[in-house]
Amino acid sequence: MTSTSRGQRLLAGLLAVAVGAAYGVLTLMRYRRFTISSWDHAIFEQAVKGYARPGAPIVDVKGPGFNILGDHFSPIDALIAPFYRVFPSAQTILLAQVVLIAVSVAVIALVAMRHLGTVTGAVIGLAYGLSFGLQSGVEAEFHEVAFGAPLLALAGAAYVDRRFRAVVLWSLPLLLVKEDLGLTVAVIGGVLWLAGERRRGLQLVGVGLVAMAFIVLVIVPAFNPGDTYAYTSSLGGDRGILTTLLDGTDRKLATVALTVGITGLAALASPWVLLVLPTFAWRFAGDNAYYWGTEWHYSMLPMPIVFIAMIDAMRRRPPLRWATVAAVVVTAFTLVGSPLATLLDSETYDEAPRADAAREVIAAVPDGATVETDIAMMSHLVTDHTVYWWGTIGDEVDPAYVLFDAGAGIGSPTDVVGYAEDTHGGTYELVYNRDGYLLAKRR
Repeated sequence: MTSTSRGQRLLAGLLAVAVGAAYGVLTLMRYRRFTISSWDHAIFEQAVKGYARPGAPIVDVKGPGFNILGDHFSPIDALIAPFYRVFPSAQTILLAQVVLIAVSVAVIALVAMRHLGTVTGAVIGLAYGLSFGLQSGVEAEFHEVAFGAPLLALAGAAYVDRRFRAVVLWSLPLLLVKEDLGLTVAVIGGVLWLAGERRRGLQLVGVGLVAMAFIVLVIVPAFNPGDTYAYTSSLGGDRGILTTLLDGTDRKLATVALTVGITGLAALASPWVLLVLPTFAWRFAGDNAYYWGTEWHYSMLPMPIVFIAMIDAMRRRPPLRWATVAAVVVTAFTLVGSPLATLLDSETYDEAPRADAAREVIAAVPDGATVETDIAMMSHLVTDHTVYWWGTIGDEVDPAYVLFDAGAGIGSPTDVVGYAEDTHGGTYELVYNRDGYLLAKRR
């Protein structure tokens, strides 16, 4: 195995820092401008906040007293808890994701430079760092799959180096990232089998399949109020898996084409590319159209997979190194109108039009208070409050405050007092009404 020089390690570190800095600025500016993404960021912060107490990962946003392990199995999120305990804020988990991505950039750049040379390796590392899957993941705010990026990069680097024991060791923690990654671990075992590592490969296949079955059939239902794994029903929905697979074919094919096209198609020449199949399978069989495209965080994990496959293919077939040029061209194409491109727009650094009112209404809710809200304000309240979502709060909790952003156009009730009294009983009074932000307080 070729070793890396000190200069290559320094260059890989600089690439990781540069990419991490860009993503750090992007995610912090989006948060500062109160950009609405989804409720996921609030969910993960509540989970990490629960671990940091220390205690159970209770996510009241999903429902009062809901343990997040009954939704997705991602205990690896607890690794953020010590940092959150010292720096309790929404930005902590946003930056944790950035750090995890930066680590994966360094790993992929290093293995590329080690086998393909400094210039080619650096270009590939930068192309990976700027890839659409990572950008979409940062734009979608924190998700547990961010932990999978460095783990897949490290397992892939070990595969390229033919350090098969290390492949196994870096693959096993994927079982703690998300329940569906048991299939990915099983495929890694299959790839090892193809590489001649029959015993290790079969063992990893078995571990991946058994662990996933145990998690989905036993662990998650044990924490779920309905004693079930809720996402099984999303496979095919009411129409069946085959019908759903054939739906949105153009969009799905475009996703696949861009995923391998960003490597100049070189990834297709390596068995490691087979790792994308489980992810594509559940995404394309799911009845949620958001799974099918390149948006959100769903393309984050395929990125380290296809770039490792690209490096492996080029290592074994030197003529494929010309694919680097195609990869650069495709990457440049995807940068047009991308999330990172907004860093060149001065508006990104300006105050949001309603930012003053947003900060005022948040300040009007005392620390520690129970507050029911919508997704517009949720991630800005979790750190210092007990937060519920108006769609899942039910009638078990009578929040002290109800806060809606009627100006966001996301369907929140515009009569906050009427909604609060009809839903929770008692008497509420309107204590804040400015720029669409409505805050009601229980008397």
